[in-house]
Amino acid sequence: MNHAHDEPGAIRPPSGPRDHGGAQEVPAARRAAEGDRALPGAAPASRPEESGDVGRLAATVERLRQEASEAQWAADGRALIEMAKGILVGRLGCGPAEASRQLTMLAEQSGTTVLGLAVDVINQSARDRVSEIAEHFLESTGGGPDAPRAPAPAVRLRAAESGMLAATDSQAVAGALLENALRPLGAHGVAIWVVGSDSSLALVGQAGFTEEEADRWRYVPPEVATCARLALHHRELTAVASLSDAGIPTIGRRRHPDGGRIVVPAGTGGRIHGVLEVSWPDPLPPQRQQILRQLEAMAELCAHTLEERSPEEQPCTTGAPHLAGIAELADLADQLHDPVLVLTPHLDAGGQLADFRIHHSNDRFVDPAGRPRSLVTGVHFLEAYPAAAEGNGLFSKLERVYATGEPCRAPHTALTAFVDEVALTSVADVSISRHGTALLLIWKIEDETARLASLLQHAQRLGRVGGFEQNVRTGAITWNGQLFTLFGLPADASPVPIEDLASHAHPHDVNSIGRFLRTLLHRLRESSVDFRLRRPDGITRHIRVVAEPVLDEQGRLYAVRGACQDISAQHWTEVALAATRDQLASSEAESADRTKLALQLQQAIMPPAPAPLEVPGIRIAVRYRPAESESLVGGDWYDSVVLPDKKILISVGDVAGHGIQAATGMVVLRNALRGLAVTGAGPAQLLSWLNTVTHHLTSYLTATAVCGIYDPATRTLRWARAGHLPPVLIRGAQARAFSLAPGMLLGALPDLTYVEEEVQLEREDVLLMYTDGLVERRDASVTDSLTQLLAVASRPADSLDKRLDNLLTYSASDTDDDTCLIGIQVH
Repeated sequence: MNHAHDEPGAIRPPSGPRDHGGAQEVPAARRAAEGDRALPGAAPASRPEESGDVGRLAATVERLRQEASEAQWAADGRALIEMAKGILVGRLGCGPAEASRQLTMLAEQSGTTVLGLAVDVINQSARDRVSEIAEHFLESTGGGPDAPRAPAPAVRLRAAESGMLAATDSQAVAGALLENALRPLGAHGVAIWVVGSDSSLALVGQAGFTEEEADRWRYVPPEVATCARLALHHRELTAVASLSDAGIPTIGRRRHPDGGRIVVPAGTGGRIHGVLEVSWPDPLPPQRQQILRQLEAMAELCAHTLEERSPEEQPCTTGAPHLAGIAELADLADQLHDPVLVLTPHLDAGGQLADFRIHHSNDRFVDPAGRPRSLVTGVHFLEAYPAAAEGNGLFSKLERVYATGEPCRAPHTALTAFVDEVALTSVADVSISRHGTALLLIWKIEDETARLASLLQHAQRLGRVGGFEQNVRTGAITWNGQLFTLFGLPADASPVPIEDLASHAHPHDVNSIGRFLRTLLHRLRESSVDFRLRRPDGITRHIRVVAEPVLDEQGRLYAVRGACQDISAQHWTEVALAATRDQLASSEAESADRTKLALQLQQAIMPPAPAPLEVPGIRIAVRYRPAESESLVGGDWYDSVVLPDKKILISVGDVAGHGIQAATGMVVLRNALRGLAVTGAGPAQLLSWLNTVTHHLTSYLTATAVCGIYDPATRTLRWARAGHLPPVLIRGAQARAFSLAPGMLLGALPDLTYVEEEVQLEREDVLLMYTDGLVERRDASVTDSLTQLLAVASRPADSLDKRLDNLLTYSASDTDDDTCLIGIQVH
């Protein structure tokens, strides 16, 4: 039997002679266990030498402490070895001496200590949580059946278990845990909390903390947030990396404000009896799974200890509940006026909560499926109501209350039973509380009449509606509370008769109220009226009254009943809407006139289908696509004209903005550029002059433009840009954009100069000038849009017109802006 080393400081056979009782093995095991430090904050193995009397005294104290600790470990080790001998006696049928000899021989053959082998024998025989920890640790380190193993975690846990069993109270249990199992992990303190029936926490044992701290934390009231409360809330192991970061109070926080904590619920059979809280002096990093499993095993040991100390509340391991006090609980249920179930826990073979048994139901309980109480009492809860296990249903609430002891109230909870696969459900307000090991489930069926009455009251309040009824024979008047509020009267005031409404109304509404009363009281027909109510507090409210006559068996008027509604908000909303409609109608008419004027001006200068310009040596084609929305009349413009010196002016531009101002600005700049081009100046000079016109002769106008002068005789193009996208040259099957020459947009500054560039064109070259409406996209950059334009422009085309049509068709633009496009093809 070989054993693997899975942690630092593994237990090894001592070099000296062995005692078959294992007494000499224990100090080595103690040193090995203390060497297995996986958490921060572990005490140092040695201390520097100190001089003088103080140093000698400290050394003596440390030596005595070590001797006491080793003596304790020796005692615990002897107990474990004796337990292993007893197991071997039972298995081998031999005497104690032969069992001791077999244990020593097997330890020598496996290369481990007698204590380590004893713990392994106990684990194989017990098959409990500690055994699972040892097997999991072996698997995680890759050990096989023939590999050597180091049972340090199992030794610590078995030693702690032995110390806890020998302890006389919870204080001694805490000390045994800290010394035997937790201090080797770097922990400096441990606290054991017991959960009270009211979810309070009581400190029943601690080690590593001062008595002063323990006295302050003897009792924690319910619902006070502490680290231990986290384990109750989550019902699982919870780590707090740093107390200062979490801001949660707990025992020992003053001494180690940055320390870490791990809290583990200590429970059995689905019920949490207490909480194990382990403290480290420094912040706690994420822990290995093996360490967390060890802490859970320690909490389970604590749970069994706490459970044994309260046998009056302990469920039996066979699954049958302990019945102490349940008879009194059933008697209490019979005295209640609401339907009540008394539930007791049902545990599975492993001691875990599997279900609840309906121990008792009082005579007011009505099964949704109509089954008599005798068929419901005594069965399992999920057997009777399987739908309760769905999602975060009723069964999960029962589990939580049973585990933590915290009462639960859940309104509008459904309880469903199935009859011939048909779901029958009742809805109730549920209250769950734990009493000993039993649960009291109060199932208060909703009163449909009361619920509807409450709903009606809320509806009347939200709708500002009040109801009334008036007996015309006796004069008795009944108002609800909301009607007194509408009229501005105290609740003890006398109601206003319906015949006196006119005296509380605005004088202009008296005639309307008179017609309402004649229809209601004389014609005996339902009627309504809107009037202005003048309240005693001086406030005027707009009220609508709807009433109907109530006739007796002879068809004579007996009473009048109806309702009043405060419609002030609706009235003023209607007034505001009427004024807004008038204003919008006026604004829409004015806007339509402005848009129509701008559109006519734009189409007069920029026709959607301009005629091609015929010039010897080149062919010029133009495409203009207006905006899809007529309300977005823009300032895009283009121009191509033959100058007096036979050169050709080619330009495109875009005035910022939309509407009449942009359209008129476009006309100004286009005509100004035409006039300036007659001077024979180059493109850069023309843009400089055009910038002066834009800045000084227009009101807050800015624009972009590209200006080109083409000489057919030499096929040269001189061009300049003012904040506009550069032209595109298509030569053969390749399309490229001109370099981005510097040039600020028009109108930005009073005096600007522009850079002029010259390009030599060849036969069959195609030059494109365009506005940003051809390429601009909301979800893409200009660079990406220009790349897409070049890809489309590179496609072969039969003619210049076909090429321009393709560019418009496959344009990626999505801004609904105007688009101007000029194409120049050299012959």
